[in-house]
Amino acid sequence: MKQSPELSIAQTNMRPGVITLYGFLGPDDRNLIDMLIDDDGDVKRLGLTHEQIGRRMEELRNQGAKGLGEYIKVAPHFQVRVETVRGKLPCPFGEPGLHRKTNTQVLNEASGREVVYSDLQIHLIAEHGFYQGRKSRFRLNPADLAEVLEITAEEE
Repeated sequence: MKQSPELSIAQTNMRPGVITLYGFLGPDDRNLIDMLIDDDGDVKRLGLTHEQIGRRMEELRNQGAKGLGEYIKVAPHFQVRVETVRGKLPCPFGEPGLHRKTNTQVLNEASGREVVYSDLQIHLIAEHGFYQGRKSRFRLNPADLAEVLEITAEEE
């Protein structure tokens, strides 16, 4: 599929040093449209939606925020810690508004697996279906998110 001019601008914004030090793409040199299509296919094969994944991430972030920077138990078997640092980041897709620099760390005690994500990543997944480039420093794999956060198709 041909990439639109808007997605080309977004891809430029995702390069290292534009919005963040490391950028959002890593060594992935595909067009942004191809990254979005591939991840969309992965999410559909899981029987999920990007919005559903984003909602679960946000839900755990909101629960974890009650811990005031310390780990808090979230049923049934999660430990969640939310930390916020000064500053905000814009969406590389050019949407208005800024996203707080909040990191959420979720440990699934049943599996022993953990995931860390930011408020901007919640937005990028829920609104744009963007999980970052393959092998990028902060990529969130849809299947890993679904497994660690225990998101199932039945929840929708």
